[in-house]
Amino acid sequence: MMILMSRNATEEEIQAVVDRIGENGLHALPLPGGQRVAIGIPSAIPPELRPLLDETLSVMNGVDQVVHITRPYKLASRDFHPQETVIQIGGVQIGGGICAVMAGPCAVESYDQLKASAAAVKEAGATVLRAGAYKPRTSPYSFQGLQKQGLEILQAVGKEVGILTITEVIDPHDVELVAQYADVLQIGARSMQNFPLLIAAGRSGKPMLLKRAPSATIDEWLAAAEYLLAHGSDQVMLCERGVVPVDRTYARNTLDLNAVPILKYHTHLPVIVDPSHGIGHARYVPAMALAGVAAGADGLLIEVHPNPEKAMSDGAQSLNPEAFKELMSKIAKLKSALNG
Repeated sequence: MMILMSRNATEEEIQAVVDRIGENGLHALPLPGGQRVAIGIPSAIPPELRPLLDETLSVMNGVDQVVHITRPYKLASRDFHPQETVIQIGGVQIGGGICAVMAGPCAVESYDQLKASAAAVKEAGATVLRAGAYKPRTSPYSFQGLQKQGLEILQAVGKEVGILTITEVIDPHDVELVAQYADVLQIGARSMQNFPLLIAAGRSGKPMLLKRAPSATIDEWLAAAEYLLAHGSDQVMLCERGVVPVDRTYARNTLDLNAVPILKYHTHLPVIVDPSHGIGHARYVPAMALAGVAAGADGLLIEVHPNPEKAMSDGAQSLNPEAFKELMSKIAKLKSALNG
């Protein structure tokens, strides 16, 4: 529900509406606009309370109209947050016309491997180092990550190189631990609807990157983001990483670039594109990365490994440092052309 105040509504009238909503056990969210204030109720309203609340609020001084919002997500919607969210993390901006690049290996394999990766991606222009300490794999016999040791290496390398870090958390019980070591927490595609994890991650207070599950609709994805927002996180990024393809012969997934402008229209949250998982083959990653930028993405998440042939996971889709440096040069030229 959204209560639209009249243009000449006073502060006292606005506060009276907020108080009346609170008296009914609901949370009111004032949303100042250019010409008027709106007051949103992001929480679920019991069906039996809706008619009474509608009637009560609509006759209060300063109220123009009461609007019912049927979308399953509220806090993620531009209806509740018209201005684009810009995230600031340690001097790095994500959103607001800045295309941030997060890059690094799929997994932390060793100190030397990660240090070489971090130095290479930072030199090329990346502002966040990505690497997994916990690796949820399809096979129980595949490399599962170095776990806490991986977190320690990630934190140490990030500080030494002077670059922010992002890593995946896969268990709600590990959120507090991972939050101690990384600057940004990633919720992977397999965990998008792990609701206990979303609740714990939202309560952590850390910036979050939420990946889309391979078969998830946009509404399901945004409902998952709503869990993070509703439980305290106000720095949430959405990451498109590919949906189930019609033909797996040539690509790991189908990168849904339609999602970028759709999300930018319906939500205020920054949109990140992961071309590495989106197509799954290093030779095609640069083209899809540039396509993501052209579509309006606020950032990219790219896998880079100093020696992809020897990578312990996802080597086939990882760029080597030389290829990544060349891609970053092309991204800069594309951004310059797009900005006129």
